[in-house]
Amino acid sequence: MMKKILVPVDFSKHSEYALNVASSIAKQHNAEIIVVHMLGLSEAIINKDESVEGMQAMYYMKLAQKRFDEFLDKDYLKGIKVTEIVHDYRVFSELNDVARDNHADFIVMGSHGSSGLSEVFVGSNTEKVVRTSDIPVLVIKKPIKDFQFNNVVLACEFEKENIPSYKKAMKLFALFNAKVHLLYVNLPAERFRSTEQIEEKVRDFLFQADNGNLDNLNKVVYRDNYSIEEGIFSYCNKIKADIIAVPTHGRQGLAHFFFGSVGEDLANHSDIPVLTLKM
Repeated sequence: MMKKILVPVDFSKHSEYALNVASSIAKQHNAEIIVVHMLGLSEAIINKDESVEGMQAMYYMKLAQKRFDEFLDKDYLKGIKVTEIVHDYRVFSELNDVARDNHADFIVMGSHGSSGLSEVFVGSNTEKVVRTSDIPVLVIKKPIKDFQFNNVVLACEFEKENIPSYKKAMKLFALFNAKVHLLYVNLPAERFRSTEQIEEKVRDFLFQADNGNLDNLNKVVYRDNYSIEEGIFSYCNKIKADIIAVPTHGRQGLAHFFFGSVGEDLANHSDIPVLTLKM
């Protein structure tokens, strides 16, 4: 059951895209939305004497509250319980603590996605949230009207380390009654596998992940391509996927298809939301 959705906001249009999507999900599941603003007071303010610091902090808190009042004045939020939180965090990885303390089930956040992976994910606030979050993170880049969670692609290498994220994903997809496509992209050269090798690998993975049940074998799609990103991108566009879901390696870094041109293509050339799940 999905009860609480966390939406980090900086009052930008991309935060509003995320908030709109979160509202669609909340209405479908009768869930609460928790909006959190990272105040992030500068070191200059923090290093002042306590009285000045207190006055400055109060000013920024009141300013954030005023901006919340304006930002949350949206018709699509009517009927949804919305809780506002302002934290003086400066590190976006701390959102995982906010999510845990508030028992959030899901994070929806916006990303501008216009300058490539190096600025959108690696080293950015979005990447820090994705890499450190213990709960699924849905990254929204464009405005989406009437967001749907119906047609989902889970890109997977079907390695044993993917099993926890696979289970999380399938459990989440079941909540939405989503049609699931399990995608394996076969590359030439060093990663090339024969059809028989791939099928055996996938069968072994699903047998272990689904406790001996192989019903999900009919959801597996195999694509040959020269790059993982192109394989994912072309298939998702072909079936008009609502979401691309990918596993992440947590604090050890993103899954390899979020490095280099792979993540850049997914983040910059696709308007499809990206869902990440920690391994």
